Amino acid sequence: MEYLTLNNGMKMPMDGIGTFLLSPDEAEASVSAALQCGYRLIDTANAYVNEKAVGRAVNKSGVSREDIFLETKLWPSFYEQRDAVDKTLQRLGTDYIDLLLIHQPAGNYLAGYKLMEKAYKAGKVKAIGLSNFNTRQIQEILSQCEVKPAVLQTEVHPYSQERELKKFLAEEGMVIQAWYPLGHGDKALQQEPVFTELAAKYGKSNVQIILRWHIQSGNIVIPGSKNPEHIKANLNLFDFTLTDEEMERIAAMDQQKRYYHSTREMLKKYAEIVPDVDGQK
Repeated sequence: MEYLTLNNGMKMPMDGIGTFLLSPDEAEASVSAALQCGYRLIDTANAYVNEKAVGRAVNKSGVSREDIFLETKLWPSFYEQRDAVDKTLQRLGTDYIDLLLIHQPAGNYLAGYKLMEKAYKAGKVKAIGLSNFNTRQIQEILSQCEVKPAVLQTEVHPYSQERELKKFLAEEGMVIQAWYPLGHGDKALQQEPVFTELAAKYGKSNVQIILRWHIQSGNIVIPGSKNPEHIKANLNLFDFTLTDEEMERIAAMDQQKRYYHSTREMLKKYAEIVPDVDGQK
């Protein structure tokens, strides 16, 4: 495993498993399989409505809690609830969260950030960050925060490499975490000839080549899967290294093509949605 050091000195694994769109049963099984084969970074969220299942998998794994980097995200409708972090801890069945993110720049996200800062100072959260924020919104947080965000989780893949954003983040001491690291399942992206060529050269799959490109580019990745073989394969990225020339060939694929587009209407809707976190299994 390779690690990045966050702006508060914490070390974060660069390869983890995501649980977006997984039911509680699927999330518990996937996280259990991931921890068994060596993963130590687990990503979930209030809105995924599977935090209880993720917590069960962590607590049943036999892996020391201190060796697991557990990450979750606050949803907009909870930003102004003073007990939102405590309730998240209860669902996860843990005393602390390694990384807590503001999930969307919707609703009163400044209040949500202050809530996270308070939890950070109390030791309930080890690091805090943002998800789906653009540069302007990040600057707004930076202008008012007491604890700087450590991580931005956003869409990054070979078709949307976010070079300018990453440059800005580096100047602010933040690292990037890629969701949709494989391009939202876009087969055209995954079957690009350069990936097929490199997969044959290194004895890997096209997906493993893409994920290795992320790691060498400094992107933390959290691909999700329900398939134990895929989960295992997505961790098998650290026994080979792409050359500088190969990295440049992949860099040339950047189209600034995003699959997720945030709008004011969407953000307004997000602020009104209340996930059934209490009703989850």
